[in-house]
Amino acid sequence: MAGIGFGPSNLSLAIALEEYGGAGGNGSPDGPGAIFFERQRAFGWHRNMLLPTATMQISFMKDLATFRNPASRFSFVSYLHEVGRLTQFVNNQDFFPTRQEFHQYLEWAQASFTDRVHYGSEVTAIRLPAGVDPASAEHLRLEIRDGSGTRTVDARNVAISTGLVPRLPDGIQADERVWHSSEFLDKYSRTDPTGLRTVAVVGAGQSAAEITRFLYDELPHARVYSIIPSYGYCVADDTPFANQVFDPNAVDAYYFGTDRTREAFWQYHRNTNYSVVDAEVIRDLYRRSYDEEVRGAERLHFLNLTRVDEVKRAGDETRVSLLSLLDDESPELDVDAIVFATGYEAMEPSRLLGELDRYCLRDEAGRHRVGRDYRLVTSPELRCGIYLQGGTEHTHGLTSSLLSNLAIRSGEIAESILGRRPAEALHG
Repeated sequence: MAGIGFGPSNLSLAIALEEYGGAGGNGSPDGPGAIFFERQRAFGWHRNMLLPTATMQISFMKDLATFRNPASRFSFVSYLHEVGRLTQFVNNQDFFPTRQEFHQYLEWAQASFTDRVHYGSEVTAIRLPAGVDPASAEHLRLEIRDGSGTRTVDARNVAISTGLVPRLPDGIQADERVWHSSEFLDKYSRTDPTGLRTVAVVGAGQSAAEITRFLYDELPHARVYSIIPSYGYCVADDTPFANQVFDPNAVDAYYFGTDRTREAFWQYHRNTNYSVVDAEVIRDLYRRSYDEEVRGAERLHFLNLTRVDEVKRAGDETRVSLLSLLDDESPELDVDAIVFATGYEAMEPSRLLGELDRYCLRDEAGRHRVGRDYRLVTSPELRCGIYLQGGTEHTHGLTSSLLSNLAIRSGEIAESILGRRPAEALHG
């Protein structure tokens, strides 16, 4: 088995394969072995959003393994025990660790798989071996580009987990003063803070609110503008009944449900995750704004029902043309930096698949058909397995690109891979 990408999803898959006895640990993609290729030069998960005060939005128990195997040595509790912080964490009486601590946990877990992961290696294509008929193909061929050049690796099953793609509004180009939230801390660290006297953040979700708070705290001399397309931040619904949409059973309800069922999930429960903000962050920002009004020294500004129409350079400054949905006016704002926390596009595997994509079946809307085990549905002549960790919102629901169902999803993929192994691999 070969994994493309080695973020939390394929890390969790590596753990599941090992715990099911399916990974040989020798880096071989043949038989029961597993090998992973990661484009980054070292492990990292949303490094540019590891803000000091940011916490996880899911319980620590929704880690890489616990929901699948509570006794796993790769659980968050096992990590805390190994680093000598379990007692202190319990005393903290909080289900939600900081993102920095959870990232440390992920790094700790991935350290056990360094013999199976090739960092700085980008898979550029998946194809059939040259001259091999799909019906007789026992392996797929991965083309890999790394520091040494280009090479190929064969694997019977492939798990694609290349992550989400940052999205900027149409016509907006990133540069040294125009940033997407996915690159925030890196771009911020390379900028002289004293030169940031007017900054803006675009978006209505958690990342936008967190970056707004960070800039307000880190730049006490600066004016901070929050440009929000809605009338204000909307609170994330994390109440117990609503949170059931992230339960493993909800995947079955979505996958096997009717079109009306699936539409109801999105209509009634988008506010559990999309363009919403934790109540604590909303209250904190509102409190700061109110305190400023009391003191008569306002530098935190919320531009509600406002969209960015255009961004252009004006000498050393960046000029932002706005469109107010309140009065149809088009004011302009000169900023030293603007951050677009405008979300991501779902993972799309077609580019990687190339000619293989013609063997992958699609639904009436032109989207890939995906089995309940996250395996792409292919025409009968293609026997090798292609699994998706992401990009399956249309078939599996809201948890497809989230950590909430990570351990269960990875376990289901591992079981499918191991269950489909040819007889000679099981006994050889």
